[in-house]
Amino acid sequence: MHPNREDTQATDHDRGLAFDMATLGRRRMLALLGGAGLAVLAGCATAGTGAPATTTPATSTADVAEIPDETAGPYPGDGTNGPNVLTESGIVRSDIRSSFGGSTTTAQGVPLKVELALVDNGEPLSGAAVYLWHCDREGNYSLYARGLTGENYLRGVQEADANGRVSFTSIFPAAYSGRWPHIHFEVYASLVEATAAGDPVKTSQLALPEAACTAVYATDGYSQSVRNLSRSSLERDNVFSDGWDTQLAEVTGDTGSGYTATLTVGL
Repeated sequence: MHPNREDTQATDHDRGLAFDMATLGRRRMLALLGGAGLAVLAGCATAGTGAPATTTPATSTADVAEIPDETAGPYPGDGTNGPNVLTESGIVRSDIRSSFGGSTTTAQGVPLKVELALVDNGEPLSGAAVYLWHCDREGNYSLYARGLTGENYLRGVQEADANGRVSFTSIFPAAYSGRWPHIHFEVYASLVEATAAGDPVKTSQLALPEAACTAVYATDGYSQSVRNLSRSSLERDNVFSDGWDTQLAEVTGDTGSGYTATLTVGL
């Protein structure tokens, strides 16, 4: 397991560090007690800057390495730090681009499909559930950022199918100050556990490859991300700096038709 690491947002750095250190300790204990045997295999995207990523997702589930436990950050929306979206009607959905309930605001950005394959001891894990969330094109998180406390977009839960797979339709997240572009997720033993805001068996983060990020951030609406990406790297990121082999998603697609990020997750 990796040591405690922090996840911050440009609008709330100090609070993020203090909260994340405490949160990660609690999450890791939960994982050790209730989630032994979970793992993740991630492939690498192509290297060319600005060119469409064209890698082929890995399909083997043999010798899957365990993904490290990571902080959920200060904006989880799972009831551990303020808002709890998990118990709200409407959270179980594949398309997470729009808010549900009291708002129908849709997050704008380059289309991104996120596909995770859950694996347990080399076998597909069906019946588990994934809660996935990330920042918007401006680098803000719904439920928390100023002006977005009434929004819950870019958050959703999916139950794994017979092949242990979940899929989310979203938008490419921004690069905000202090962090490499990433996506948060929690894995629960079942859909019932997830929608009751129970204890996740794994909390981790997915990293996005540089080539896809560079291409996306050259499009309209992502101007702030260009500067933030240039000032960060996987090597210096406070979450991925000690290794990202199991967390770097494979990405295919382009800015015109959108991207697909895949990660094989063993639990």
